[in-house]
Amino acid sequence: MTPLQIIFLIVAYFGVLILISYFTNQSGNNDEFFKANRQSPWYLVAFGMIGASLSGVTFISIPGTVEFDQFSYFQVVLGYTIGYAVISLVLLPLYYRLNLTSIYTYLGSRFGNYAYKTGAWFFILSRLVGASFRLFLVANVLQLIVFDQLNVPFYVTVSVTVFLIWLYTFKSGIKTIVWTDSLQTLFMLLALGVSIYYLSEDLGISTKNMFQYLGNHEHFQVFFTENVNSPNYFWKQFISGAFIAIVMTGLDQDMMQKNLTCKNLKDAQKNILWFTLTLTVVNFLFLSLGLLLIDYAEIHQITAERDELFPSIATSGNMGFAVAVFFVLGLIAAAYSSADSALTSLTTSFSIDILAIETKVKKSKQVMYRKFIHIGISIVFIGVMMVFRYAIKDESVIIKLFEFAGYTYGPILAMFCIGMFTKFRPTDKLIPIVAIAAPVITYLISWWAKDSFNFEFGFFVLILNALICSIGLVLISLKHDQSTST
Repeated sequence: MTPLQIIFLIVAYFGVLILISYFTNQSGNNDEFFKANRQSPWYLVAFGMIGASLSGVTFISIPGTVEFDQFSYFQVVLGYTIGYAVISLVLLPLYYRLNLTSIYTYLGSRFGNYAYKTGAWFFILSRLVGASFRLFLVANVLQLIVFDQLNVPFYVTVSVTVFLIWLYTFKSGIKTIVWTDSLQTLFMLLALGVSIYYLSEDLGISTKNMFQYLGNHEHFQVFFTENVNSPNYFWKQFISGAFIAIVMTGLDQDMMQKNLTCKNLKDAQKNILWFTLTLTVVNFLFLSLGLLLIDYAEIHQITAERDELFPSIATSGNMGFAVAVFFVLGLIAAAYSSADSALTSLTTSFSIDILAIETKVKKSKQVMYRKFIHIGISIVFIGVMMVFRYAIKDESVIIKLFEFAGYTYGPILAMFCIGMFTKFRPTDKLIPIVAIAAPVITYLISWWAKDSFNFEFGFFVLILNALICSIGLVLISLKHDQSTST
């Protein structure tokens, strides 16, 4: 594809999103922005959440993992199903019973203001770094293949992109996101389906013998139960998958804000059920696409590996113009569906959790405050990506920073578990100290285990992080109990 063709796709894509925004905008008040007036159809939320769960990194990376890790990632996906069941049966009833807009409000009512602010700040840090990183990767690719050839500076590319996202989310926020996420999910699934179809045609694989092809492939191995030290060990990935789903969906304001726009608890639970089933199938298809890509690359002597495999084949032109078009659309949709919902959820969390505009600002000025916060978060997004581009030259450092952002979910998980399943009441002022110390200790233990025993925690590091934080919360609870009794 030529740079001008890709720019046309991007312009057309954002044009459709802005058109959707125009039709979904009504009052533009905070109830509409934060909760979509709790009128979202559950099936629309379920479909859109698939796109929100598959970022641009995932869209490219899952097929690329198959050559070296086979279908081991599907062990994590199977764990997701347990995690989503917990969300549906435990967390959603709590959120709807308390009529929450921000889920971290619960921490304030259970422990106190310090715990409340800690949970909110940890989410903001993690989502800001994570969403910026995902958008940065895609913006970087587009810069290399399109905008560098047109002599457009990177800061202009990023600024215009974030401005367009702001443009279709600034008025109705989550109400618009519910609809745009569904469209973006459709683009991703079309990219997946078209790619599988053309690759199968080229390799001479019919629909009837697709399962036979998968089952007989040398890279088709789902379960890994032999080596407990391996990061692909089944129980590590399965259990971690369950906790990842609970934390990165059930305890994440970004993902739960969509669920809380459903009309009632029953609809939200139906949304989670169908989302779980569909996401499981979609992930399996992405892994199957990886097998097709491996064989196609071998036949056509393409040397690209991992994250470069899918983009190299899809945009090479050898598979036809349609595959290239849908791949670019799918990649853009995957990247921007993560960024737009992150921008909305960060605006929500900062407005409600940090600045408390619902209680500390006059009702007549709340919408104005929210709009200023929305602009501010957009500017911060641009700033973080500028730091990734110009200040941190070492790509491995950026990746480590992205990975460490995932550590911030451990303390959130610990606080919710202690709050929901125990009667402990930690000393509120000490909670931030414990929450900051836990990820640091986890990182040191993970590094020591790898260096001394060649043992990799993999995704299991989340559970270790939450366990360490939980122990710390219990200890400061004991101290609190002793001090009050004396």
